[in-house]
Amino acid sequence: MLKTRTTAAAAVLASLVVLSACGTQKSGSDPAAGSVAPDVQVAGVHWSFDTVTVAGKETRAPDGAHIEIAANGQASGNSGCNGFGAEVAVQGDTVTVKQGQGTEMACPGERGAFEAVLQKAFTGSLKARLDGDRLTLTSPDGKNVLALTSEPPAPLDGTTWTVDSLLSGRTATSLPQGSEGKATFVIDKDGKVRGNLGCNRFTATAKVTPTTLTVTGPVATTRMICSSAQMQLETKLYELLDGPLSYKLGHRSLTLTGADGEGFAAKTTIKPTP
Repeated sequence: MLKTRTTAAAAVLASLVVLSACGTQKSGSDPAAGSVAPDVQVAGVHWSFDTVTVAGKETRAPDGAHIEIAANGQASGNSGCNGFGAEVAVQGDTVTVKQGQGTEMACPGERGAFEAVLQKAFTGSLKARLDGDRLTLTSPDGKNVLALTSEPPAPLDGTTWTVDSLLSGRTATSLPQGSEGKATFVIDKDGKVRGNLGCNRFTATAKVTPTTLTVTGPVATTRMICSSAQMQLETKLYELLDGPLSYKLGHRSLTLTGADGEGFAAKTTIKPTP
């Protein structure tokens, strides 16, 4: 009789242990019990659109088409013509996109065609597959597919920057007509700045901190005479280099401004090696 009671008590104790283990087990710790996949990591990355396929027809993205998703789900991008916003929610491998407002410039030719298919495919619930630096988003029916590639930011030094606008406070103005694409510069790791001011080549030494760039020596230039637009741009840039400049580095952009708010913006299209 004692043996029977002991066996029964042991069985009850074993049952309690099992129940306790079930009660304290973390959700998803047992793959057989329906574990939850971790959220696919798409935030904090500059994603360039490669192609968009709608109903079996693939459309290649134009240069500049991209999307960036913040940690709070707010996203901003560009179709290659118009900028746009969106709200992006991630749960496991499902990315849900709610498109927001965008600019409304006319997009001719291939850019307009791509924007149309992008708006059609980049919305609703999409299944995400991440493979290295490649991201694929697919609609539930498999008919719409977006292919994207992550791009690391361009470093400050060693990058060829092309001046594309002049700044005055919060206002950006176009370069003098005829001088577009003429002014370029590179900031070397050894503290030298070299390039072209719009007409003449130049070199200078500079001190670079995490937030400022200050030319510390005379600017040496060649002595060519160019068009009035190029010379106008060169004179302005030469003046701006005479003093400390605060800089802000973007993904493919760089702005440099003086204490008075005067400055210039530059961009690069060169993709750095990861």
